[in-house]
Amino acid sequence: MTVSSFAQRRAALLEKMHAQGGGVAIIPTAPEVMRNADADYPYRHDSYFYYLTGFPEPEATLVLIAGAQNQSILFCRDKNEEREIWDGYRYGPAGAKEAFGFDTCFSIDSIDAALPKLMANAPALFYALGSQAKLDEQIQRWLNAVRAQVRAGVSAPGAAFDIRAILNEMRLVKDDHEIATMQRAADIASEAHARAMRCAKPGLREYHLEAELLHEFRRNGSQFPAYGSIVATGANACVLHYRAGDAELRDGDLVLIDAGCELDSYASDITRTFPANGKFSGPQKALYELVLEAQSAAIMATGPGKRFIDGHEAAVRVLAQGMLDTGLLNKDKVGTLDDVIANDSYRQFYMHRTGHWLGMDVHDVGDYRDPAVSATEKPSRTLVPGMVLTIEPGIYVRPAEGVPEAFWNIGIRIEDDALVTPDGCHILTHKAPKSVADIEALMRG
Repeated sequence: MTVSSFAQRRAALLEKMHAQGGGVAIIPTAPEVMRNADADYPYRHDSYFYYLTGFPEPEATLVLIAGAQNQSILFCRDKNEEREIWDGYRYGPAGAKEAFGFDTCFSIDSIDAALPKLMANAPALFYALGSQAKLDEQIQRWLNAVRAQVRAGVSAPGAAFDIRAILNEMRLVKDDHEIATMQRAADIASEAHARAMRCAKPGLREYHLEAELLHEFRRNGSQFPAYGSIVATGANACVLHYRAGDAELRDGDLVLIDAGCELDSYASDITRTFPANGKFSGPQKALYELVLEAQSAAIMATGPGKRFIDGHEAAVRVLAQGMLDTGLLNKDKVGTLDDVIANDSYRQFYMHRTGHWLGMDVHDVGDYRDPAVSATEKPSRTLVPGMVLTIEPGIYVRPAEGVPEAFWNIGIRIEDDALVTPDGCHILTHKAPKSVADIEALMRG
């Protein structure tokens, strides 16, 4: 991203603030978090803050003034040669102003003195209400400092708006640079999944495959995993949020890997399921191809003018029919396909939605229902080009009375990242092997 790109986003936000009467926006970055003793977790900036600034350091706050003269102001850490010896380079206010194109930059140490002056006589305050206890306390102090000047004719902001509601809509539709970055993140993660398949064999443990994923992520420039990698073998694949553990890959079991990387603050998110020994058994193949058919139906239902929910409904219909056909659901007990869907009987084996927004956060921001409709029951969001979402149907068969034993402990999910295009959707993660034939061929090689 160029400096001008971030400046354009700030200008767009200021315009939206003016549409609501103007005021002051306050967007802090994320705090550093201690892991234990004096060791920090690897630092990751706040997505809203970074979306508007590109500034990577902690202890920073962006302030935007939508008034007679718009201003973008950054408060950040001062230069400190001693701390830079230990922690690395700091831009400092002067360096940040030059490098990132803000109108003005000040020391973060001056923010308590500066903010009451910037908030004085502003018609409204824009910030993430209730997102950080520390920020709420600061806002309250600054407001009280402004209100204390009422006899001097100074007024405090009379309205407050959640800045996230505006930024969520901006972030939901990706620009060309964001799409290119997400495509690269998808390519890296796709190769990581292929690497895990090539390395997998009975006798390895889940953490061995996790290590292969992390190696491929970092080798190709990804800064972090986008989330804690799921590597689940055998019955563990029926635990939706299982984390890679020490279970051994056994001959005849499936392995489910849900893993993606983060590149330049943008996430990829892929799930693949494959046999530990490189060959699907009959029951495994039957359910795998059912999930693959459900995903194909969901992909066909994803495009401009379609609703977000359409892909889920298409996948559910295929999965539910497959559950009846394979005997996972007893037709004599649950009835017809329409009965299975109406009564949610399919949720015994498929209990989650078929996708979510994807972007700077793996579960990215944005309404799933149409925000332009004021009715209590808003319709599902209409897709437009530039939106990115996952498409991830699955099936999870825990041992239960009446369930054919041949399917017990089979957990399958297939997940891809889809960019909505003017004429349909493009699968960003198409390089990750997915068909039975491709997976088995890769693992044989």
